[in-house]
Amino acid sequence: MKIICIGRNYAKHIEELSNERPKEPVIFLKPDSAILPRNHPFYIPTFSDDIHYEVELLVKINRLGKHIAPKFAHKYYNEIGLGIDFTARDLQSKLKEKGLPWEKAKGFDGSAVISEFVSKDQFTDLNTISFSLEKNSKIVQEGNTKAMLWKIDDLIAYVSQYMTLKIGDIIFTGTPAGVGKVTPEDKLIGKIEGKTFFKIQIK
Repeated sequence: MKIICIGRNYAKHIEELSNERPKEPVIFLKPDSAILPRNHPFYIPTFSDDIHYEVELLVKINRLGKHIAPKFAHKYYNEIGLGIDFTARDLQSKLKEKGLPWEKAKGFDGSAVISEFVSKDQFTDLNTISFSLEKNSKIVQEGNTKAMLWKIDDLIAYVSQYMTLKIGDIIFTGTPAGVGKVTPEDKLIGKIEGKTFFKIQIK
């Protein structure tokens, strides 16, 4: 399976990190070893002093596809989930300054939180799904798919032009504004439409 991540898909998040607004989706990958085992705490790695949470809506691919037309993209997923793209922001900044790849800052062990998935039929409109992240009982991130620069179907179609999508692949669709640092003993709770999808303890 592949973990395909989309960067800079929410305008306000682009602004908060002072990034340039892209003309097309930004794609990067995480290895399957990045998946944080279910119900396990997240341990801050020794190589970073600035790990950030980034809550994101997830989609799971359910059929093989390449060069998918946007009008057919909805047939390639049935389930929605929620996750966190943990990022070593200090390391990422150093890599970006040198024009180097981000993988060390994005693909380390435990950097991908993936919730259980639910049927997309539970949602009235996939383009208006709200989701949030609570840190120590305070909401720190709130997002809605209506604010995406590229919608879910657009992302599936775009990614499939470059790499074949396979059954079980997961797409992280981008994070809204509000990202921030985690510290030991923090508790993170991710919700979609007010329903809890994951709880993470930081160590």
